[in-house]
Amino acid sequence: MFDIIIIGAGPGGYETAAEAAALGQNVAIIERDQLGGTCLNRGCIPTKALCRSAEVVSLLRESQSWGITGEYHFDYTPVYARKEEVVEQLRSGVEMLMSAPGITLIRGEARLKDAHTVEVGNELYQARHIIIATGSAPRGLPIEGAELTMTSDEILAMQELPQSLCIVGGGVIGMEFAAAFSAFGVDVTVIEFCKEILPPFDRDIAKRLKSVLSKRGIHFITGAAVSAIAASGDTLCVTYTLKEKTQSMTCQKVLMSVGRQPVLPDGLDAVGIRMSRRGIEVDAKMQTSVPGIYAIGDVNGLTMLAHAASAQGRVALSAITGRTDDTRLDIIPAAVFTVPELAVVGLTEEQCAERSLDVSVRKAFFRSNGKAVAMGETDGLLKMIVDNATRRIVGCHICGAHAADLIQEVATAMCANATIDLLARSIHGHPTLGEVVQAAARQF
Repeated sequence: MFDIIIIGAGPGGYETAAEAAALGQNVAIIERDQLGGTCLNRGCIPTKALCRSAEVVSLLRESQSWGITGEYHFDYTPVYARKEEVVEQLRSGVEMLMSAPGITLIRGEARLKDAHTVEVGNELYQARHIIIATGSAPRGLPIEGAELTMTSDEILAMQELPQSLCIVGGGVIGMEFAAAFSAFGVDVTVIEFCKEILPPFDRDIAKRLKSVLSKRGIHFITGAAVSAIAASGDTLCVTYTLKEKTQSMTCQKVLMSVGRQPVLPDGLDAVGIRMSRRGIEVDAKMQTSVPGIYAIGDVNGLTMLAHAASAQGRVALSAITGRTDDTRLDIIPAAVFTVPELAVVGLTEEQCAERSLDVSVRKAFFRSNGKAVAMGETDGLLKMIVDNATRRIVGCHICGAHAADLIQEVATAMCANATIDLLARSIHGHPTLGEVVQAAARQF
């Protein structure tokens, strides 16, 4: 009998297992594939390795501005090899972590038998508590020819670059691949159903990124619905409807990037676990409709981010062990690792308007920041949203260099329920990009 069985060894699963073992819990973690889950093997980490290579290539194209002359040759083979090395290095670290005392790693497909029993192959394992952390998988469109497309899994496994690439979906995953492969010299077209790319993001921020990437050669078709994909010799024909007119384009490869869907273990119905529209239904403590069974990460569909899964794991573990926990699951920063980066936390200006919130909005621009000018990264914008009554920060949205790092200062302030005055009066080093945050804060 284990104290906890965790199904799935992605970030939510393995980090929760390690923390539980450190607290003295006897933990079993079950994984049918490679340790690290989607994030490490087919998501966050390999894509960021590609994004870094793309960033270097982009810098080389502007090398004369930095006093560097001469030609360079781009070869995707070492880029792919480096990505694999990065993944393997981090995966070996997870394997070592899962060999720690108090953790039993079980390989195989898990099936729920009852509220305390999990079946793997012909073996039954029991625990006082079960945490489901089985993650998600790419979702596709139910259209003719969908089988001809690649998902994010396949494009990361591709060892040669196509000449042209059509990306169906202008969300976070689509934009990261668009920016990276465009930098590698691929002719990239993005087709997005909504009127703007990155639909959940602040409109000003999304438009700014689209403008920058358009200047770099990425072609955007927004407000368009893809209806079919067909093979035509060595190319693919993508048919879509735009402004009630049927149009088409040809390319060598098509990436289907229209979101992700939960991966559900067998036995949910038999155990009586309720489902929501997004995934497994959970309460504020991540407990499902069956007492003692929890669901964290992408499988519950609340926030499909690796760090959200880890945070939810801490909440579930606190509920199991009875320890005090004040993790703020309502304030979770997110980033898009394009060049420039995007980062967000809290509500957008549009969401504030929908909720009739009384807020003020201020902007600060990277072109006025000394560090950004010295870096040659002046094409950036930071947008801060503050509640007029309480002066607390409601949201922050950034498009610019190191946005993913800059957003953390704001997220921390929001978690502490700090007012905008804290950011305004805190002394920021000079010259730093962090001064952009303070520049916006001082306008309130």
